Amino acid sequence: MSEREFGFDTLAIHAGAQPDPATGARATPIYQTTSFVFDDTQHAADLFALRAFGNIYTRIMNPTQAVLEAKVAALEEGTAALAVGSGHAAQLLVFQLLLQPGDEFIAARQLYGGSINQFNHSFKSFGWNVVWADAEDPASFEAALSDKTKAIFIESIANPGGRITDMQAIAKIARKADVPLIVDNTLATPYLCKPLDHGANIVVHSLTKFMGGHGNSMGGVIVDGGNFDWSVGDKYPLLSEPNASYNGMILYETFGNIAFAIAARVLGLRDLGPAISPTNAFNILTGMETLSLRMQRHCDNALKVAEWLAAHDEVAWVNYAGLKDNAHHALHKKYCPKGAGAVFTFGLKGGYDMGVKVVSNVELISHLANVGDTRSLIIHPASTTHSQLSPKQLEQAGATPDVVRLSIGIEDADDIIADLAQAMKA
Repeated sequence: MSEREFGFDTLAIHAGAQPDPATGARATPIYQTTSFVFDDTQHAADLFALRAFGNIYTRIMNPTQAVLEAKVAALEEGTAALAVGSGHAAQLLVFQLLLQPGDEFIAARQLYGGSINQFNHSFKSFGWNVVWADAEDPASFEAALSDKTKAIFIESIANPGGRITDMQAIAKIARKADVPLIVDNTLATPYLCKPLDHGANIVVHSLTKFMGGHGNSMGGVIVDGGNFDWSVGDKYPLLSEPNASYNGMILYETFGNIAFAIAARVLGLRDLGPAISPTNAFNILTGMETLSLRMQRHCDNALKVAEWLAAHDEVAWVNYAGLKDNAHHALHKKYCPKGAGAVFTFGLKGGYDMGVKVVSNVELISHLANVGDTRSLIIHPASTTHSQLSPKQLEQAGATPDVVRLSIGIEDADDIIADLAQAMKA
């Protein structure tokens, strides 16, 4: 392709992808193989020693996966990316590179319940400690800093409440502290928001959600912003010190602005092994070709549904940043001007009991634990995705017992509204 700077839609289709050199196939093939033949013994040695790039073993890399990584990196405008088996796997590999036992990281309280659980409980097995801050109050991140802090983690659009985070304010705090800002961009996707433009250093996604978009494949991705000095203060030894497993190679010195993505692959993915399957990579690639079309329809539908709910006599409140009277509307216009996303919450005047009945009575909308599908989805977070949280944590996460979460699909908006109307009436 030429040196022309292509638009988002063109990149979503073409970035990283070429006709298959062996067959001429235009769609990226599913390279369903575990391993790859070397040219000769020197080629094999160079690959294992990181003197050359290429395929060794599908646990570490695969040509289908490589196209997915190049496409996501192009859309997020990062230097490189690594695709893995799930969003949780992406978070695990990021923190495995950054943290040693006893280290801390700061995370926004307003997160997906599974991330809160991972940070609060599973990460403790590694000796990694989370310190919670309030995304509504950027100053709380600065107050939480200590000499043990090695990273800050936020979501661009928070799950389940659809709150939009003031990334620039928190990025300023991270820069001052010389720690990387990690942004989960799952609900926004790079179509709505590019966190690297707002001071992020690493971006993660659950590709399972809007990027793949069809509810049929698991995947996660790490995007290296290439904009952080990993040698600062000797805080990140896996990147800045000689690595014994590569004969003393210093990864940051060798790979520069793609060092984090390389390290995540050759240290984290190599040894922990949460690989993405070639078939899932293929399915997600296919979904990504229509990312902008789907995301715009998601957002347009979500605004129509949110406006209808806000005017309904049985609805107590609606939390959607696209609504003009929402507290996050200005942040929506600043960070996600094309739309406020597809995921939001609302509460009914009948409280918990009424909310559960509505969830139980929908017919078109699917009651399940996912977001980002072409289909509209509904769930009661306090009893499911956020059920492991205390009452105080539920309030902080925006998942109190009266909350119902919607992920609005790309059906006709009038049909989504009609289903909610009949569920409320029932």
